[in-house]
This record gives sequence, structure tokens and C-alpha cells, in this order.
Amino acid sequence: MNQPLAYVHPQAKIARNVVIEPFTTIHNNVTIGSGTWIGSNVTIMEGARIGENCRIFPGSVISAIPQDLKFNDEETTVEIGNNVTVRECVTINRGTKDRMKTVVGNNCLIMAYCHIAHDCLVGDNCIFSNNTTLAGHVTIGSHVVLAGMVAVHQFASIGNHAFVTGGSLVRKDVPPYVKAAREPLSYVGINSVGLRRRGYTTEKIREIQAIFRILFQRNYNNSQAIDIIEAEMEATPERDEIIQFIKDSHRGIMKGYYKAN
Repeated sequence: MNQPLAYVHPQAKIARNVVIEPFTTIHNNVTIGSGTWIGSNVTIMEGARIGENCRIFPGSVISAIPQDLKFNDEETTVEIGNNVTVRECVTINRGTKDRMKTVVGNNCLIMAYCHIAHDCLVGDNCIFSNNTTLAGHVTIGSHVVLAGMVAVHQFASIGNHAFVTGGSLVRKDVPPYVKAAREPLSYVGINSVGLRRRGYTTEKIREIQAIFRILFQRNYNNSQAIDIIEAEMEATPERDEIIQFIKDSHRGIMKGYYKAN
């Protein structure tokens, strides 16, 4: 940590074995856990809470104030979990009075030039590919993969284990376990590859597929589909998670399956 070419505020709380490369600036009211590496030309501003064994690459700016005209200098934070990799030129803004914090969970990979805006909540084990952008107040579950140049509308939600293809515009909520693609963003199947990698059995994947066939491929509205799913499908954690996600959706969920022209 003894790096004469970096500036570390004397009241920042930095674990002893943190490595800080030259020309990095770390402001007051910052906490960084043990084993973390901070590359050159990184700026970590007030309110950053960074966990253990993270890697933050050159050019990144963590915990800058929100790009929100309603922000009034509230004491808010960015909270980054353990084992998170933040690649070059990523920006993560701190929260506003809405949620008071922006959160990135454990074991996430945030690739170069991504932006995570104020009040976003990101779960564990997520991968955001290059140039992905989250607007404010977005909620992302765990094990979510957003391919390159995905843009997520403010207040949108994406459920656990979802996969969104590159260049997509996420205007509506994306339920758990699905693959989403096309314009407008639509259901194109189950994220079966990701689920198998995480230990889901063939039987469990078929159960999830059956739920989404009712929801997206039988021309029911959401309320009708939920009634049928609850009546015909055995109660399981996955079934109940999907149903609750749809019931809790404020923006409405994305379109169902259709054949592209």
C-alpha cells in the first residue's frame, strides 16, 4: 500500500495488504477490504465500500455523485462485495435518497466501459459485458448475464439466472431463468446452458420451460397465465419465484415469444 505516487486520504480505511498502483486517488470516507488490488489512475470517491479480493482496473471511477439533478449531497454509498472484478473505465455512482446506496454483490465481473447508475442493486455472480449501461434504480438478480452494449431502463428489474443478448434495450422487466433478445425485447427461451452450469437438473429445466410456455406461448394475459400456473403446476421454489416476480413488476414484463420476420 505504500505508494508515493498515489493519493490516499489519511482517514480512508484501507486494509494493510491492499495494493494501490501509481496515480490513483482515494478520497475520505472510503473502506477497502484485504487482498484488493487498485490499478493506476483509478478514482475512488467518498462513500465507497469495497470488499475483499477485488480488482479494480485503470480508469475506473467508483462512488462519484449521482448524475441526477434531484441529488442534494445526501450521505450515500456504493457497496461492492468480495471477489469483484471491475475492468477499465467502469463508472459506478453512489445512491440518492431513494435507496441511499448502490450495491454490487459478490463474485461479479463488470467489463470495460460499463456504467452502473445511482440506486442500482446488483446480485451475486453477475457478468456485465463491455459497454453495458444500467440507468438509475435498476434491480438485477444473481447469476445474471448481460451481453455487450445492453441498456437497461430506469426502475427496470431482471430476475435471477436471466441472460440478455448483446445490444438489447431493456424497457420492461425480464423474468428469472429466461433468455431475452430481439427488438422489442422478447422471450426466446430458457437460459438452459446457464442453468445446467449451475447444477439444475433436466427435470427442473423442463419444469421451468413448462411455466413459461403457459405464460408466453398460449396467448393468455399475465393474470390468466398465473391462475393456470398456480392451478396446474406443483408449487416449487422456482414456480413461486417466477409468479412473485410477475406480481411485483411495476413496469410490466417483456413480450412473449414471437417469430421474427
